[in-house]
This record gives sequence, C-alpha cells and structure tokens, in this order.
Amino acid sequence: MPYSPLAGFPAELLASARTIRLACFDVDGTLTDGRLYYDHAGHESKAFYVHDGLGLKLLQQHGIHPVLITARNSLSAQQRGADLGIDTQIAVGDKLANVKALCAQHGIGLDQVAFMGDDLPDLAPLSKVGLAVAPADAHPLIASRVHWQTRANGGRGAARELCDVLLAAQDKLDAVLARFSA
Repeated sequence: MPYSPLAGFPAELLASARTIRLACFDVDGTLTDGRLYYDHAGHESKAFYVHDGLGLKLLQQHGIHPVLITARNSLSAQQRGADLGIDTQIAVGDKLANVKALCAQHGIGLDQVAFMGDDLPDLAPLSKVGLAVAPADAHPLIASRVHWQTRANGGRGAARELCDVLLAAQDKLDAVLARFSA
C-alpha cells in the first residue's frame, strides 16, 4: 500500500492544515531526541534527523514558512537553521510572543500557524495556534493538550510527518514527488 501522509490524520483537522502558512518547530525534543551532548570543553552537540530537514525545506519551497524556535541559546540549532536556510529564533524567553511577532511580520493570524512542541515551554503557543502538534514521545502534559500527535518520536521523523501532512493537505505533495522523479 502506498504511503499516505493523511492516513491516520484526523479528518476534522484537515481544514486547519489546509490554511497553515507558518510552521513553527521547537528544537530540543522535537527536531532532536532531546538529549544534549557535551564534550570535555563543555561544547554542546545535537543530532538532527535528515528527513526532518528535507521536510522543512519542502515546506519553504511550497509556500509555508518554517521557523525553528528554541528557548536555549543553542549554537547547534542556529547552525542547523543556517544550513537549511531557515529562520531560526534562539534564546526565546516567550515563545507565544515570538509566534505572535512572526504572525505580524507575515500578515497572518494564529489560526494559520502550526506549532510542534514536546514540553511545558511550548504550552503557551500550542494552546493558541490553529494546529498544535506534538511528537509521539512528548511529555504527557503536552500530549494531552494538542490537536494531533505524530507516530514518530522527536528527532526521528516527527517534524517530517507534520511537513508531509501539511503538503498533502494543501495538495502540494504531487509537485514535490514530480520534482524528485524527473
């Protein structure tokens, strides 16, 4: 059976997914597995999943603005965003205020925003956006408060799952496939 990103996606959320213009992603626990690695000198490193990165680029190429938002002052997140050419907001103290500012910048409402997060610092934006999403392994206090939870864990394809859903809901998946099959 062919892969369908919308299989298992709640039908009542499809209308919301069709209107998304801004897709915001927490970093630690969403784009990574949440573990932090430090070397002997105290330098941080993280592992990012390549499928998630391609999904973010595909959103960008098809009219949905992806943004990485992290509360941590993370050079790793900043570098990942730069590598992808994606807007990256680091050391964000108030994620909801940050999302509202991004909405104003793009001339859209919160109902046109998808936000993916996994823990309590993500709760405020998750409670206000049009499509609130959490990875499969999100903290239970978050998982119980989102519109949808992915099958994949954070840092292991959760972000790509959301990207594929948004592209499919907005009838852009065929254009994505055509680009890569030519």
